[in-house]
Amino acid sequence: MILRKLKNYLFLCLMTLSGVAVLIPLILIITYVIKMGASSLNWQFLTHLPKPVGESGGGMFHAILGTLYLVSLGGFMAIPLGVVLGTYLSELGKGWMATFLRHAIDLFTGIPSIVIGIFAYVLVVVPLKQFSALSGGVALGIIILPVVTRTTEEILKLVSNTTREAGLALGLNRTQVIWHILIKGNRAGIFTGVVLAISRAAGETAPLLFTAFGNSYFSYGLMQPMASLPAQIYTYATSPFEEWQRQAWAGSFVLILLVLGLNLSTRFFMRQKS
Repeated sequence: MILRKLKNYLFLCLMTLSGVAVLIPLILIITYVIKMGASSLNWQFLTHLPKPVGESGGGMFHAILGTLYLVSLGGFMAIPLGVVLGTYLSELGKGWMATFLRHAIDLFTGIPSIVIGIFAYVLVVVPLKQFSALSGGVALGIIILPVVTRTTEEILKLVSNTTREAGLALGLNRTQVIWHILIKGNRAGIFTGVVLAISRAAGETAPLLFTAFGNSYFSYGLMQPMASLPAQIYTYATSPFEEWQRQAWAGSFVLILLVLGLNLSTRFFMRQKS
């Protein structure tokens, strides 16, 4: 008995230390970004366009809106398809087609984002002969799709077969069981996967450099280049100008706030619905 308690205490301590070891780099990164970015953040940064080189002030309002636009566009393309694919693989996924889809999705999950950017460049930018928000949305959609698909599949697999049989016993057909019991009953888990996918896509830089490219002005057209926070941060951070580097830290801070706000608001919404 004493030996088992000692082992339990030892492994509990090891798991606690492992958790702390994982959190320390995250806390250090967030703290440093807040330290560097919060001091440079002001109302002008959030509501104004960039100023020319040599002039102080300006902001990234166009890049903030561009990020929201591009992520929404990619999510509109990928999230419904990802939920449908995940449901298919969970409920009907047997045979060579399902095996092929699982391998393809796993492959897409592990592909570096810069390769996805090049793929979207060849797929959309080259035929259209111009950078555009559409190509950026396609690139982000490819990043979002496998995460949503695999999350949906794994969440639905956690539902016991007796739950499905109970729905059928009540007179529901297979489609109704999938929609009303599986998807609606596990929407919190599916939403979590969607938020994770969107959070990853929101911070991607390389795919947008090859597709949406960037813009110093407002642009809302699908066929026009569009600014985004990650690309703007990269441009400013690699510049030799101190004012732009300061704004790059402020943009990083805003990007963290956007992702954090998305996660917290989604969790609050799902808790209220529950």
